Amino acid sequence: MKRKNTLNNQQKKINAGRKWMVISLAGMLWVAPVIGSGIPLNGYASAPVASAAVASSVSKISEEPVTSGAILMKYKFTTTRSGKQASALADVIRIDLQNPYVQLDVMTGKNGQFTTKQSTGGMAKETGAVAGVNGDYFNTSLEGAPIGGQVTNGQLMSTPSDINGMYSFAVTKDGKPVIDQLAFEGNITAADGSSFALAGMNKASYNPDNSASKFSHVDAMYIYTSAWKAVERPKDSSTTPTEVLVQNNVITQISDGKKLDMAVPQDGYILRTHGKAADFVRTHLAVGQPLKASYMLRSKTMGESLDPANLQMMIGGHTILVNNGKASSFSRDVSSIGGTRARTALGYSKDGRYAYVVAVEKNGNSSGMSLSELQSFMVKVGVWKGMNLDGGGSTTMVSRPLAEENTQLTFNTEYGTEQRSVVNGVGVYTKAPAGQLKGLKISGSTAILIGQQASFKLKGYDTYYNPIDVASITPTWKSSNGNITVSGQNVQGVKPGKSTITALSGQASTSMEVRVLGGDDLNRLKPANATGALTAGKTLKVQVKATTKDGQSIDVPASALKWEFTGFKGNVQGDTLTVKSVDPGAKVGYAIARYNGFSTVVVLSAAGEDMWEDFEHVNYPVTFTGTGGQVTGTAAVTQGTGDHANSKVLQLQYDMTAGSGKMYAYANFNGTTGKDISAAATSMSIDVQGDKSLNWMRAEILDNNGQTVYVDLAKVIDWNGWKTLDIDLSDKGIAFPAKLKRVYVVNVEDGQDERAKTGTVAFDNIKMTMPSLSSEAGLPAGIEVMTIGQKNFTINGNKKTMDVAPIVKNGSTYIPIRYVLDAFGGKATWDPANQRISVLRGGKLMDLTVGKKDFILNGLRKSSDVAPFISQGRTLVPLRLVSEQLGLKVKWEQNTKTVTIES
Repeated sequence: MKRKNTLNNQQKKINAGRKWMVISLAGMLWVAPVIGSGIPLNGYASAPVASAAVASSVSKISEEPVTSGAILMKYKFTTTRSGKQASALADVIRIDLQNPYVQLDVMTGKNGQFTTKQSTGGMAKETGAVAGVNGDYFNTSLEGAPIGGQVTNGQLMSTPSDINGMYSFAVTKDGKPVIDQLAFEGNITAADGSSFALAGMNKASYNPDNSASKFSHVDAMYIYTSAWKAVERPKDSSTTPTEVLVQNNVITQISDGKKLDMAVPQDGYILRTHGKAADFVRTHLAVGQPLKASYMLRSKTMGESLDPANLQMMIGGHTILVNNGKASSFSRDVSSIGGTRARTALGYSKDGRYAYVVAVEKNGNSSGMSLSELQSFMVKVGVWKGMNLDGGGSTTMVSRPLAEENTQLTFNTEYGTEQRSVVNGVGVYTKAPAGQLKGLKISGSTAILIGQQASFKLKGYDTYYNPIDVASITPTWKSSNGNITVSGQNVQGVKPGKSTITALSGQASTSMEVRVLGGDDLNRLKPANATGALTAGKTLKVQVKATTKDGQSIDVPASALKWEFTGFKGNVQGDTLTVKSVDPGAKVGYAIARYNGFSTVVVLSAAGEDMWEDFEHVNYPVTFTGTGGQVTGTAAVTQGTGDHANSKVLQLQYDMTAGSGKMYAYANFNGTTGKDISAAATSMSIDVQGDKSLNWMRAEILDNNGQTVYVDLAKVIDWNGWKTLDIDLSDKGIAFPAKLKRVYVVNVEDGQDERAKTGTVAFDNIKMTMPSLSSEAGLPAGIEVMTIGQKNFTINGNKKTMDVAPIVKNGSTYIPIRYVLDAFGGKATWDPANQRISVLRGGKLMDLTVGKKDFILNGLRKSSDVAPFISQGRTLVPLRLVSEQLGLKVKWEQNTKTVTIES
């Protein structure tokens, strides 16, 4: 058996890069796990008070060991916001600080150095952490160094900034947790006995609280060690430095009035001085002389000293959140980090035994938390004292699933699977030796489709919950029922339902529940191409992708799909549709794919993707507008760059620095009028040059009913350079013809400090897929009038008779759909086995099921307030729902009880 001792690997990496720590330390240890609630906030008496608690509840969803002494627990937090119930998911790693086999430490950038930045997952992988979260706040426009102090593997790497109300979390070498406001005190002593105060270690430039008009590095002396990778120490400091290189406690170089053009060597440090500090250097220091540096940390609340040499780890944060097991007054102004966001926090238990690493999710499954909600949650899960770490888009947790070798994202970040690069993070490390086999675990997908093949693996973990090699074990695999067939470790979905997969080896066995997904489990079926040419001999890629109700995206095996063809004869082999022949007179063809009854459609016609705008010959005005005069910029058609250097593009440049709140920068088509989209567009593609501003990009469409429809182009502009965005329009409810009024960039208020307020984006090659250009051609137009309770009706004034009169049920009008299709074109088919009616008209396929309010429109599940039902042997459908979804207009006249339908 073998396993990786991740702490040893991490220590080797850190120790190899920490030879610079040759400076002497002074001071004494002070530990205060609990600070009384009566302690003043050290000059921040006006700090906002935590808001009154709203009734909330917490329930544990799951828990699983990460390693000996560390457990990952997932919770659901439920509360009331603005009178409505809201919920959020939170993930908590509880670490037993008295367990000798687990340890907390601080991960840093790349290769353990500041000014490098790396994702939380990247740092965990590099250092061998079994779990981790993002860490301290940092100035995103500067090099990449924490605002607070940091101790990694017992070595001081950064000192707290001179900012009030900022807390730090530390663990002493004997396993005691500390949360406190800490200040730095230190000095250097020259050979002649004179000394000068040190302002800090490895700090980016900032404005100290005690002097809003003075930069941190003015008249100051800072130590920079090899933990600072960049040669600039630091940038944007508004000062010209005099620097001193000290190696093995001896001065080896002095640069008067300029920086040393070098990185800090492993065997020393560089003093970065300015003004009065530089004067001290010129007066008292010389090359060849010894130099002594000493420093300590001091509690701002108690005034006691804390020797960094007695700390195992320390990381800076922001406001205190919990004190004495209760929500605390905030020690900092938190207005800039308000709203309901993803959150990261640290805390410890009343007895000081457990540390809590907390990450709140904000994604499709979770709404995030406000800071006051985070306080409430932390108290409910056992935190006695806790503080806030960097949150929002930075919030990232990785953890190693049981029996796995590597960490994975514990949940999707605010930006999906994107992990932001940050300056540091808190890592969980195992110190356990190799143990004996404790348990087995099946690894593989818990959900598969009918016809999908999947492979499962058997993995093991030892007595310390660390992965163990089980290559010598050859298990027997079996399924609990016929929903899944098993061949060795490979399985295949047969029919919808749950099945238990079991692996047996001797007396040991383990099981996992696998669900074979049916049509009711899907939200969407989407073919690779939704439109194509109705021409004999043409082929089209139609690989179908399924989206489940819980957001999973899965390729549907060809064997799981049943295809139907209308208007042509063809076949589908693998993922390729071939048109064999076109039916006489057919103007449009439909290839309908069904997965366990759930349908999607490929519409074949003469229309395909239309180049709506390539900006080569723009003959209408393009204008810029911004929010209330606070946002400035330009919008213009100009020559492109990069991959689009040979074409013209629409460039949008914006500056939001003078604004506040939610801010917009618009590029308007044709002034305020917009440019026509002449027919029903099912999708749009657009080439976009991103600026990695992390802003939101949208388009605004004015439809034929006068309704404004907002379309997300990118939730987050998280890329530089050109990329093509594919936008689905079929589910937006747009009444065509319509106008595309503008494309624009939004900087939202929540987490505004994370996004750039200036930037430049560009747009090119806007294409619209408009199958209705020909699929709607030839459809009858006119007016149909029906009266409730009467079988007589009119089409364009001509009297007709139906066999079942329209009725009203629960405020909705119901009729047999054939009388609408007879008037306006289309086709309906009835599937008695599944009680389903399928309606085809133009570029639309609509499936409705008796008794179900959900319906399927062009492969997308939608919901309504009404459902079809059967009366006197006839299936009646909701008239307004079906007609409007098929592109018809419905009017109701109360006095005469008449319904008018127009195309």
